[in-house]
Amino acid sequence: MNIIDTHTHIYSKEFDKDRSEIIRLSKTVGIRSVLLPNEDSGSIDAINRLCDKEPEFAYPMMGLHPTSVNEDYLKEIRIIESALAKRKYYAIGEIGIDLYRDKRFLKEQKTIFEEQLHWSVDMQLPVAIHMRDSFNEVMECIHHVGANRLKGVFHCFGGTTEEWKEISKLSSFYVGIGGIITFKNNILQDTIKQIPLERIVLETDAPYLAPAPYRGKRNEPEYILKTAKKVAEYYEMTTEEIAMSTYQNALNLFNIPINNIDIEAF
Repeated sequence: MNIIDTHTHIYSKEFDKDRSEIIRLSKTVGIRSVLLPNEDSGSIDAINRLCDKEPEFAYPMMGLHPTSVNEDYLKEIRIIESALAKRKYYAIGEIGIDLYRDKRFLKEQKTIFEEQLHWSVDMQLPVAIHMRDSFNEVMECIHHVGANRLKGVFHCFGGTTEEWKEISKLSSFYVGIGGIITFKNNILQDTIKQIPLERIVLETDAPYLAPAPYRGKRNEPEYILKTAKKVAEYYEMTTEEIAMSTYQNALNLFNIPINNIDIEAF
């Protein structure tokens, strides 16, 4: 089985003690590639080191996370912009708007989000969008920049059917399905029935949002199989079929090299 974890933070300190083992286990269960979203200036070096160490497994994104937009946001965004010029990145991310705990910097978040959306257009890169309690604000920014010029993924999607209907109009966007789909009584259980499989990619967001039965513990890339299995139940397909379809979706979106891929598995 081939599968891609399209959003994981295994470069973070939570994995410092056993990162090599986590990567070994990931490869063993069929994870061929992982995509690493940046957070702010403090995470750039860790991402780059991991990608240099695992060049045919780990692929970097670059962006400023909305919760890192604060008093120093202008300094931060210039550091991120400078980093983009220094090596190849496969997406602009993790970017977006987060109003869950703090709305003080909404104006700045919108400004920075739109600037990074413009980068994605100029560099012809997809975006990985973080959206928390901010659906209307995110969609406003996307349409302001130009929805027809953008492509990407709504990371960690857990929205309503109505929200999916709006996203579905953005023909070049996918939704990232993670551990939330395994939680009891989650909205996504109803929404996913409306989402065509060709618009889905899988992710973990490790170390966050571990799927059942690991909820509350550190999430790991190998747990993506639990998510794939649950998604398969909703589509009445096999886990292998879900893995194959979402794998191809991820390749189409992120354009990562396929020279390390076992094509015969298809």
